[in-house]
Amino acid sequence: MAFETPLALLALASVIPLIILYLLRPKPLVVKIPSVMFLMQVEEKKRFFTSITKLIKDPLFLLQLLVLILLALAAAGPYIITNEPLSDEHTVIVIDTSASMQTGNRFQEAVTKAKDYVSKENSIVLAHNIPVTLIERQDAKSAKEVLSSLKPGATVADISAGMATGMRMLSQGGGRVIVISDFTNWEGEDPVSVKNLAESYGLKVEFIKVGNTADNIGIIQGRLETTQSGYIYNCVIKNYGSSDQNVPVEITTTDGDTVTTSTYLQVKARSTQQLLLQNLSTGITTIKINIDDSLPVDNVAYVSIPRISNRRVLFISEQTSLPSMTSVSLMPGIETNKAVSVPQNLEKFSVVVVTNKSLSSGEISLLSSYINNGGKVVFVASNALAAQDTNLELQKLLPVKTSNIIETQRGLRMKVNQSTRLTDDLALDEIAVYKYLNATPRLDTTSLIASDKGTPLLAFGTVGEGTVVYVGFSDQLGEDSWNNFYNLPDFPVFWFKLIGWLSGTGDISEYNLKTGTVSTLAKEQEITTPDGKETTKRVLYSSAGIYEVAGRTIAVNLYNDKESDTTIDASDVIERASRKDGPSVVRATTYESKNYLDNIMIVVVLLFIILELYIIKKRGEL
Repeated sequence: MAFETPLALLALASVIPLIILYLLRPKPLVVKIPSVMFLMQVEEKKRFFTSITKLIKDPLFLLQLLVLILLALAAAGPYIITNEPLSDEHTVIVIDTSASMQTGNRFQEAVTKAKDYVSKENSIVLAHNIPVTLIERQDAKSAKEVLSSLKPGATVADISAGMATGMRMLSQGGGRVIVISDFTNWEGEDPVSVKNLAESYGLKVEFIKVGNTADNIGIIQGRLETTQSGYIYNCVIKNYGSSDQNVPVEITTTDGDTVTTSTYLQVKARSTQQLLLQNLSTGITTIKINIDDSLPVDNVAYVSIPRISNRRVLFISEQTSLPSMTSVSLMPGIETNKAVSVPQNLEKFSVVVVTNKSLSSGEISLLSSYINNGGKVVFVASNALAAQDTNLELQKLLPVKTSNIIETQRGLRMKVNQSTRLTDDLALDEIAVYKYLNATPRLDTTSLIASDKGTPLLAFGTVGEGTVVYVGFSDQLGEDSWNNFYNLPDFPVFWFKLIGWLSGTGDISEYNLKTGTVSTLAKEQEITTPDGKETTKRVLYSSAGIYEVAGRTIAVNLYNDKESDTTIDASDVIERASRKDGPSVVRATTYESKNYLDNIMIVVVLLFIILELYIIKKRGEL
């Protein structure tokens, strides 16, 4: 027997006062009778041994002694280690929720078969492009209720990641993993390889294939381009069937009024045809294939073009030349303004950038009011943001807590903490940082880029209804420069993305996404998805359709040739999964289990206390 907390065994010392108490307790008065005087001399010699004998034979003493010993042992967390067999009672069901599972009745068949594998203890994992655990270690009734409520998504499934999630759930007690899919397409590792790995660790894995091959016609690509005359949309329609098709296409544009036009495309068997739409208007344009086929999710494509008016960006700085302002001034639809102090009226500006400017208390108050009412402010690192040059009110506005300025001769190693559109394609290894502000992120701040020691260099957070961004790359020029970022081609691209994100303009691609994309919001808020409304800070675009996120109307499409190919027969996957190349189990079929005894000891203690009370009452002492 071992103990979780051996130091608790010191409580065994409590038996010493108990023994002393019983030895020193008052003895009954002894009356000497002369007729038995000869016996008293014998009694004197045996007094010591008689006391110990009576002590041992006293049932109350023994009970109290055992109670103290058991309580001390229970406090130490006693347990014994046993080898338990890996159990089949825990079943992890991994269900493919990719777009191809919408073909015919594949998903309904998957749910029906999943219910047949429900056991005493169940976990359900959805194989999206990112695995989603719905329930863990729930009973059969709960599992069947969850299965009945499932709907397929429109992403590519990472089946291997879903299986890996199941393996982690079963790593201690064992069990089985049931993978239900059409096995036509996936991201990540080959599911058969992951199955072999899981079985080598003593887990049982079973592949259940659903669905049959079918014909399909779908939109597999879509590209939106910006020209001087407007927007051009080019999409590709593919016929997966064995016969030529005259495909009816309906184009609907919604921008106040709804306008619908129709056309036909002749698409040969197992071939593609392009559809080009020019001069698209703002709003939502829907391209729909009016044909009844096996996979409806790829019959519709959505295009979102925002209604954007010119946005004004104010730069507040005492520096004459600002590389950041030069970059932003090149953006279409953006009007840049510069001031050396904070003006009274900030409401007319979409974004305010503060760089190389020492702010007075009155200016900080104006910025605070602007931010709390929904304004967007960017603070760029400079001497003015060092702790000794900022007051408490300014520190409250910043998403980071700044301190001193640090100079580095060897440069600063940086990493991306969270991948977003702002950090994508940003070559951090080419940015040489000579000087930076030492800072720490606040509790509700999202740090996107940081040094290897955790100092934030790009972070954002919310203050009231507004958004505040901290850019740790100062844009000072000449001998006072802190870095070489302003000389790199990534610099204007970064400011394009940053101002576009904050001002609500952004690149047109930010309004047109593929399913499976993930984005992070500044704070938790309500969004509208094709499946309804939800409140979140992290958006997973798992369904095709229209999303309303942070004031933007975003079109999300499948655009995946392999997911649309419903003619794939995945029998080879099942064949490979069933093939046995020989014994490969690297772990025994048992596992070590800690069986704790403290609860048993506490129950025994309670029984002893009840017995003690019974004895005391029987003696008439209660």
